[in-house]
Amino acid sequence: MFLLEYIPYVIALGIAAAIPGPGIAASVGKALGSGFRPALYFLNGLVLGDLTYLTFAVLGLSAIATLFSGIFVVIRYLGAAYLLWLAWSFWTAGIDPSKVHAQQGAGFWPSFSAGYMVTMGNPKTIIFYMALLPSVVDLKSVTGVDYAILAVLTVLVLYAVVVPYIALASRARAFLTNPRALRILNRTAASAMAGAAAFIAFRE
Repeated sequence: MFLLEYIPYVIALGIAAAIPGPGIAASVGKALGSGFRPALYFLNGLVLGDLTYLTFAVLGLSAIATLFSGIFVVIRYLGAAYLLWLAWSFWTAGIDPSKVHAQQGAGFWPSFSAGYMVTMGNPKTIIFYMALLPSVVDLKSVTGVDYAILAVLTVLVLYAVVVPYIALASRARAFLTNPRALRILNRTAASAMAGAAAFIAFRE
């Protein structure tokens, strides 16, 4: 594949990633509630989820993914349950700034695994890689080099789209230091998390 042939994929993925959905909402909620670094860990999980579906599509495993759809349903509800737990913890968090900085679930593995589960259970991501991707990429002609390029482009596009969201959210969080503002901030983060959880759990 020539480099120009990757442009449709980059455009399609960029548009799909930029459309507000559970990934963006959960990332922003994570940044508002825990700060930039935990949100970046969460984003890393989101990216790995996309790479997983990209691999499924390139290897022609969509049929297998359909066969084991029950597993993805379980992952979907686990991800939604985790986001609801985060929403509850943010909503009920103390208004002391030191308590906000010490939010539970802000470590690497909890944040990373939550991001991965959100992507694996996200209908929008599944539809993109299993249904829309074949319309912009000839999957039958993808070589190992092509796959590597697609994977790198996937990482770059997702970071380019999502990092500004979490950077702005974490920056806004840093400026809001009075108790009333922190209470509003925590509940905004909780609402974003709960909305993302509802989208994942109830959208087919």
